[in-house]
Amino acid sequence: MPKASELKKNTAVEYNGNVYVIKTIDRSVPQGRAGGSIYRMRMYDVATGNKIDETFKDSDMLNLADLTRRPAKFSYSDGDEYVFMDNEDYTSYIFNKERIEEELQFINEDTNGVMVVIVGETPVALDLPANVDLDIIETDPALKGGSATARTKPAILSTGVTVQVPEHISTGERITISVEDRKFVSRADSK
Repeated sequence: MPKASELKKNTAVEYNGNVYVIKTIDRSVPQGRAGGSIYRMRMYDVATGNKIDETFKDSDMLNLADLTRRPAKFSYSDGDEYVFMDNEDYTSYIFNKERIEEELQFINEDTNGVMVVIVGETPVALDLPANVDLDIIETDPALKGGSATARTKPAILSTGVTVQVPEHISTGERITISVEDRKFVSRADSK
């Protein structure tokens, strides 16, 4: 049983008799001598999809739920349903857009390293790699000498997400971005 401070995003926990997947974790340190951190977690019920917000002390113990992670690739979308295909046994995993809206900003048909989180027989979440490669579809023209400064400009990527990139990057380039903090990491290696 891990402490609340040891839990990570997309972890499945048993809480109040239900299984929840943790979607976000916000840590705060209250002022005063009492010391410990407070963790606010937004969790989604695996069975119903209902969300709850709970607060835990860093020393609170939570039970992990049994889950499986399977490597998968985005296959296609049909309305509000997104289908991912298992890389090994070609099983289809179907997600409602609302459940994976955050992750969809970083996924296209080329994205490698996506894991489908399964509790029981139900796909409940997507686990993304730390960094993904995406194409820039729109940004201001590159500035000569822009690499000598630390200034940035907005760039719209192929999935629709906007990130800040250095001034010397131009439209059409493929870049690597950090999923966690939505920041430019580097130019991506060519395909």
